[in-house]
Amino acid sequence: MLVRLARTYLRPYAGAVAALLVLQLLQTLASLYLPTLNADIIDEGVVQGDAAYILRTGGWMLGVSLLQVLCAVGAVALGARAATAFGRDLRRDVFDAVQGFSAREVGRFGAPSLITRTTNDVQQIQMLVLMTCTVIVTAPIMLVGGVVMALREDAELSGLLLVVVPVLGAVMGLLLWRMVPYFRQMQGRIDAINGVLREQVTGLRVVRAFVRERRETERFGEANARLYDASLGAGKLMALAFPAVMLVVNVSSVGVLWFGAQRIDAGEMQVGALTAFLSYLMFILMAVMMSTMMIMMAPRAAVAAERVAEVLDTETSVAEPARPAPLAALAGGAGPRGEVRFEGVGFRYPGADAPVLHDLTFTARPGTVTAVVGSTGAGKTTLLNLVPRLFDATAGRVLVDGVDVRDLTTADLGSLLGLVPQKAFLFSGTVASNLRYGAPDATEDEMWEALEVAQARDFVAALPAGLEAPVTQGGSTFSGGQRQRLAIARAVVRRPRVYLFDDSFSALDYATDARLRAALRARTADATVLVVAQRVATVRDADQILVLERGRVVGRGTHAELLARNATYQEIVTSQMSLEEAA
Repeated sequence: MLVRLARTYLRPYAGAVAALLVLQLLQTLASLYLPTLNADIIDEGVVQGDAAYILRTGGWMLGVSLLQVLCAVGAVALGARAATAFGRDLRRDVFDAVQGFSAREVGRFGAPSLITRTTNDVQQIQMLVLMTCTVIVTAPIMLVGGVVMALREDAELSGLLLVVVPVLGAVMGLLLWRMVPYFRQMQGRIDAINGVLREQVTGLRVVRAFVRERRETERFGEANARLYDASLGAGKLMALAFPAVMLVVNVSSVGVLWFGAQRIDAGEMQVGALTAFLSYLMFILMAVMMSTMMIMMAPRAAVAAERVAEVLDTETSVAEPARPAPLAALAGGAGPRGEVRFEGVGFRYPGADAPVLHDLTFTARPGTVTAVVGSTGAGKTTLLNLVPRLFDATAGRVLVDGVDVRDLTTADLGSLLGLVPQKAFLFSGTVASNLRYGAPDATEDEMWEALEVAQARDFVAALPAGLEAPVTQGGSTFSGGQRQRLAIARAVVRRPRVYLFDDSFSALDYATDARLRAALRARTADATVLVVAQRVATVRDADQILVLERGRVVGRGTHAELLARNATYQEIVTSQMSLEEAA
């Protein structure tokens, strides 16, 4: 997976990578040439007392060193640019893939894991690419060049390399084999600690209300300890790598000096050649040490690449149609009207024992309000989520103006809908930016009009900055009722053909609820309105009320009709008010 990602995302920067390789080759060759020049100065200049030769060769060394520095700077610049661009592109595609997921895929991976994969996992791969481009790519060049130059200096003494290099390879291979499981554990445990932290931050008020700070601290401590154990295991092996390499390096140096001194004493080798051989041995071992750095980073990056590739390779269950129907084809060619029809619709969550919805058939027409009520777990929210294709029906069809929603592009379908989710969520920015999330081209007058309908004009106007008042992430600076009204205004300013309200009035008092619904009646006179609600007061004026029980429609009609003949609806009503009040 790691090689596949590198090949795919470095392809646009092939020119920079090619130039980088050339510069690294020149830099390494220059580095390898310097010990030979140093040996010549010793053997031909110092020993012979030739000062002119020393100055002339020293000048060559300065020129070669300058070339080495320039090539190194250029290689690092190109490598850093290519690696950071690689990380940017990969992160962008992972984010785009997640944005295309349906609720099913998001639930499968989990929000904490998706966050980790988009940030930490991509960062691990990017760091490996950066190290490869700037440091590790020189290792094979230096290794091969060092061996060739060492053989050139003294072939017999080079026999030591036949022992040193395999020993180093075996040590590094053993460490690599032991590291991979630890890195796989680490990435999984980062997911877990992100999950715990996300829960605690999101549910902070619940934690404090039930005085469970100590328990949550213990939970975080347990997750932190598991991550610590995996990190410690990997850290011990990483800490062992460099001492092991240095041990081999030092023992090798002693061996070279021991046998080299004997060869010099026998007149078979010169002092300068031994000095150069020692330098080349160090180059070879430096190449192995660079490889050690890669060995320490590669396992974790490989695990991260598997996790990132899993996201990129996952196809959303809500796919775009191969031949999308144009908006003009809706309602038999008359264009969008907003009629929503369910035909024998059923839905089963992946892995569930039984369907959540069974054989739902009804029609919500323009200019009418269709309300859905039922006990908790009856499938009301699931029903509503099938219209914008947050899920796709596993049986039957959901149609908008006679066209299956699966035959419309998500962009075209979204342009027809205005969704107010069960949990009102606001994005960081301003009130205006949140309203324009629904309609990017909305004017100030249109936004104030939408706020008026949503009964939010007064409190927004009271803010010092008005429409430009800052909004924190999630809208935590507003009360639950204010967030709900701003979310409703965001849908209203869009002027959709179909309004979807998922228990969107629960945080409002009865008076505000009544005023808001009255204002919506005028605003949505030509639109289709689907309302999921728990409060009877919210739905009693609906043109059509569907009563859901265990995913089935067990009642259908107006408030008065259901109150007269439907036992399930009567139970819902009497749990909130007396029959006299309901009538």
